[in-house]
Amino acid sequence: MNMPPSQRSRRRIPAILLPSLLAACSLVPDARVPEQVADLDEEFASEIQPIPQQVEWWRAFDDPALDRLVEAALGSNFDLDEAVARVAQARARAHMASAARLPAMQAAIGPSETRMPTSAGLGAQLDQLGLGSDVFEAFGFVLPDRLDLTTYSAGAEFAYEADFWLRARNSARAAGAESLAAESDLHTARIKVLADTVGTYFEVVDLRQQRSLAGEIVELLKEWAWLMETRYDGGLADAQDLYTARRQLGDAEAELPRIEALMANAESRLWVLVGGYREELAGMLPDVLTTAASLGPAPTGIPADLLVQRPDVRAARQRVEAARFAVGARRAELLPSLSLSGSIGLQSSESADWFDPDQWFRNLSANLLAPVLQRGRLRGNVLLAEARLDEAVAAFGRAVLTAVHEVESATAGLAAARRRSGLLVSLEEAAQAEVDLRHDRYASGLDDYAIFLAASQMLASAKSARAAGERELGYARLALHRAIGGAWISGNPVSDR
Repeated sequence: MNMPPSQRSRRRIPAILLPSLLAACSLVPDARVPEQVADLDEEFASEIQPIPQQVEWWRAFDDPALDRLVEAALGSNFDLDEAVARVAQARARAHMASAARLPAMQAAIGPSETRMPTSAGLGAQLDQLGLGSDVFEAFGFVLPDRLDLTTYSAGAEFAYEADFWLRARNSARAAGAESLAAESDLHTARIKVLADTVGTYFEVVDLRQQRSLAGEIVELLKEWAWLMETRYDGGLADAQDLYTARRQLGDAEAELPRIEALMANAESRLWVLVGGYREELAGMLPDVLTTAASLGPAPTGIPADLLVQRPDVRAARQRVEAARFAVGARRAELLPSLSLSGSIGLQSSESADWFDPDQWFRNLSANLLAPVLQRGRLRGNVLLAEARLDEAVAAFGRAVLTAVHEVESATAGLAAARRRSGLLVSLEEAAQAEVDLRHDRYASGLDDYAIFLAASQMLASAKSARAAGERELGYARLALHRAIGGAWISGNPVSDR
């Protein structure tokens, strides 16, 4: 059966476009991951995971003062403000890249005036036809020296490039992946600000404890030095004992300014993290560190859920996708492109005729452009995009391996810190029992006061070591939170905010 030509042409169009569409699909490289990380988690490496829901993991430290500090940091930290602005920029670029796939249209309205000498326009053409001014004068008609023409028009102009090779689409997908990577970067910045705030808080509270304990040690050493002076005057101690006591007192007193300087530095850093609330820090920071007491079990192994929580891993993966689509877009620039442009509207020498349907006009042009002279530059763009893809793949592999290493290291560090803290608590309890015993024996006249002072000094040192152990335990807990991107799974699944 014979078909009309129009129907035959419509049936041929898909067959004509099929090779082009197949070629366009092959312009984007296949998804790939480094061999070193492919075996860690095949599902995670082959799929883009969604950003997990988050929880306020820092509340596990059960410290209201810490909660207030974190809320202040999240509300006014300048690093987070910068990261939010970068996300807005990336989203705007993705929006512009998506808009480039649509036809570009703009409205045009207004008058246009043309003034030209008669001899250079219509008059010159009449002279060529033998109809010069003398002919018109013979009939009593004189041509003007200049011709004035005013044209009123209202219409729309448009331009569109047919995206046969999916150049515009791949550019839009690359920009979209970069936007998602920027969002993950925001989560990375957020975790960093949280970790820095919590860690600096631990440092400030520990330094306040150390300052208090250092003051107690100074008072004990003052008594010890007084006792050595009394014994030296009575001939019960030699000069070496007196010198040793005074040197120990001097060293302890010199430690106080060092702790004061460290504390001022830490408080200044904390002030920057919370966005400048220096006047509120005095009321927000307690002198006793109680956050490390309630510790839940740490995760074992490196499940995929922990890797998915890492925003830097997600960002690296998204940048691999962006680089893949960018390669496809650059390859498409080597192929011919079909562009359409034109305009449609109303035009008349009288503005009153603008809305007369008989005054409409249109023009349409199509151009098939093939890169010839610029092929070297375009090929260089392809090589550059492919090299950036290799870089992104390597960065993704490094991010995954770094995440695994940091989680394993932090897990081991937390277990070691917990054991050390337990030992230091036992030593403090033993020192306290020794002080109680020596105090009772001194009160009963069975021990010398020097023995009681020596036991008291040992207790002060044990308290200082226990405080340092609690600080290190808090740091170890914080390091694991940071390594896995926030909260960890313990019993019921918990995800990071």
